[in-house]
Amino acid sequence: MTSYEARAIDEAALKELRETDDAGRPCVPYTATDAGSPLRCCLRGNEAGERIALVSYAPLRRWAAAAWAKPGAYDEQGPVFIHAEECGGPAPGRTGYPFSRAGALRTVRRYDGDGHIVGGRLLQIPADEEGGFDEAFAAAFADPEVALVHVRAVEYGCWHFEVRRPDSSPSGD
Repeated sequence: MTSYEARAIDEAALKELRETDDAGRPCVPYTATDAGSPLRCCLRGNEAGERIALVSYAPLRRWAAAAWAKPGAYDEQGPVFIHAEECGGPAPGRTGYPFSRAGALRTVRRYDGDGHIVGGRLLQIPADEEGGFDEAFAAAFADPEVALVHVRAVEYGCWHFEVRRPDSSPSGD
């Protein structure tokens, strides 16, 4: 069992992204011919034949709006895959951290309450995947300034999921 909650893109944001993404482009769904693209709506890989879309997403912007933070230049956007229609989010009882495989490289980027980067680290996911992430998140939240953490793929810089400080969580996403 993981020690921290991996957060997907919330339903309100997904509804908007399925119309117009965070770069102002219309969503263009397509039928996936291959399986395995990491879906940030439900935190699993897609199946061949599913209707998905690649959209631009600004996760910090959405958190900042709910937290009244002003991330300024740290407000990044990047590509993420989502289901083209509502999918119900992560499966109840899902275990482990999403898109985790031993040997993969991830950045664990730390943000303060203003949405500014206050550090981060490179994580090569160990054989004990959950333990590796748990240790990285515990180290991040040991710093009282850290409000949330974004996990990103090193290869493409894509946002994978968010973890918030366990003792506080602004409403909304």
